[in-house]
Amino acid sequence: MTRLLNYFFRGLIILAPAVVTIYVFWLIFSTVDRWMGLRYPGLGIVVTVVLATLFGFLTSSMLARWVGAFVDALFKRLPLVRLVYTSTRDLLDAFVGEKRRFDRPVLVQTGADGVEKAFGFVTAETMTRFGLEDHVTVYLPFSYTFTGLIRIYPKDTVKPLAADSAELMAFVVSGGVTSGAATK
Repeated sequence: MTRLLNYFFRGLIILAPAVVTIYVFWLIFSTVDRWMGLRYPGLGIVVTVVLATLFGFLTSSMLARWVGAFVDALFKRLPLVRLVYTSTRDLLDAFVGEKRRFDRPVLVQTGADGVEKAFGFVTAETMTRFGLEDHVTVYLPFSYTFTGLIRIYPKDTVKPLAADSAELMAFVVSGGVTSGAATK
């Protein structure tokens, strides 16, 4: 009986991540297909990727940049729209834009005694606008989710890490169980 349970759990450990991944992508693909009214599975994702790439190419021109700047300025002036627009734009810029923010991994002393530490990412080098000249802003992602919190720390409690940002983020989000260079 114990051997059967071991086989079951071993199979579960192998199958569960693959099944969950396939299910999540199936949900994404089918949702996009349904929104676009397409009958062929996955075609909506292909169309989305092609349109986003085409839009990126078109926005490289001077006229498109002017239109983009106009729309950006307009959305920033509308009260409720501004909140959603700027938050979404800043979040995307933080991960994939030219102004990436999660590219400076650090180790932070979180406890007064210096024993407790956390992995994070410096998102602002200075807090002078709040009267905290010797502080930095650090984003601390949560495990098993894509949320987190920001904390303000004195610069001397924040130590830069020689680690790949993506690997460190994967390490933290996985609860510290993922393998890779960040775990060495």
